[in-house]
Amino acid sequence: MDTPANTVTAAIVVIGDEILSGRTQDTNSGDIARALGAVGIDVTEIRVVSDEEPAIVEAVNALRAQNSYVFTCGGIGPTHDDKTADAIAAAFGVGIDFDERAIAMMRERFPNPADLNEGRMRMTRIPFGAELIANSVSKAPGFHIGNVFVMAGVPSIMRAMLAEVVPLLRSGVPTSSESLRADIKEGDLAMPLAALQKQHPSVSIGSYPFNDGDRYGSNLVLRSRDTHALADAMAAVEAMLKTLT
Repeated sequence: MDTPANTVTAAIVVIGDEILSGRTQDTNSGDIARALGAVGIDVTEIRVVSDEEPAIVEAVNALRAQNSYVFTCGGIGPTHDDKTADAIAAAFGVGIDFDERAIAMMRERFPNPADLNEGRMRMTRIPFGAELIANSVSKAPGFHIGNVFVMAGVPSIMRAMLAEVVPLLRSGVPTSSESLRADIKEGDLAMPLAALQKQHPSVSIGSYPFNDGDRYGSNLVLRSRDTHALADAMAAVEAMLKTLT
């Protein structure tokens, strides 16, 4: 599918050794991608990196130069292996320290000073120049600096932060989609679909095989920002399928 020069794009960096080890399944990237897609922002890449500062810095710097936005999730908690805030500060070449705004947010949940211990105070360290992202679940904030939005790894908290972030973004033209099931094996569809893709360059045509018991077939998904082009391509696919059944 052709990509207009003014398309708004984003990349996602999922941070955490627990994701790489398979102990925890990432759901955040899917939630972020769906929320961005709804406002016309294309996700171009999703990376999973370890809880190591150099890996986070490299990924963030590479992706923020290539995309309108970068979203990170994970690594801003209270433990020693939560290194994302320091890595983002390093990526932007700025300092980091306890932030009075973040401390005030944390005090809403922990009014007893003794409860705001060293671990929890780690979550109030914010890179210089960053703006905070409110957290209605546990109060510990995320932050954004430049075009990078840094959010928690706990899915419920990430979603709360994402709800705060999406209205701040420059939106694009949402992509519409159509889908249909074809009881035709993918190998038999490959060449006809390739020909249709060439005829409808502004529409992305995807084929995804399925096995329904003894029956093999393909789910076809068409996507485009141009609803008229999408309708034309859908009609062409339906006509093509009739010739194969």
